[in-house]
Amino acid sequence: MVTIYDSTLRDGEQREGVALSLNDKLRVAARLEELGVHYIEGGFPGSNPKDDEFFAQARNAGFSHAKIVAFGSTCRKGRHAREDDGLQAILASKAPVAAVVGKASLEHVTRALETTAEENERIVRESCAFLRDGGLDELVFDAEHFFDGYKAHPDFALSVLRAAADGGATTLTLCDTNGGSLPHEVFSIVQNVC
Repeated sequence: MVTIYDSTLRDGEQREGVALSLNDKLRVAARLEELGVHYIEGGFPGSNPKDDEFFAQARNAGFSHAKIVAFGSTCRKGRHAREDDGLQAILASKAPVAAVVGKASLEHVTRALETTAEENERIVRESCAFLRDGGLDELVFDAEHFFDGYKAHPDFALSVLRAAADGGATTLTLCDTNGGSLPHEVFSIVQNVC
């Protein structure tokens, strides 16, 4: 079975000159539902009033096939997931599914997050557990920069996936964030991960 996950309502809005109104987002979601899309990523709860209202209205929109997904990031270093406004907003959105992004590249952990491998694993595990304990039956973990991270430090990249799974992630998404992996590399790495 092929499962279709669409991120137009979040990722699509990141393009310069694109700004969807609330009504636009609801109409696009309805069309995606008609197409048979299984998961529709609705945006970042808590980041702006439009996305919060989208989730509120989507709950009553009568989607019979598609599941609406709330998107966010893991908690910040040195903080507990229960203290993170973004994770709390995901739960408050009452979306049936959440997708949370976390770093899977040791270089990005040390340079961008300025933290340790152990702390990154903690925030991934704890963020996933917080969302699952909050009542989510489905949780997607987006392993950001996974392929680049795996090529440089495979043990670390795999440890991040294990942390997400230990925290309760039901789906692990291997992201080629920079788009630099060739098909044979993706094949080999996915095979190793499996």
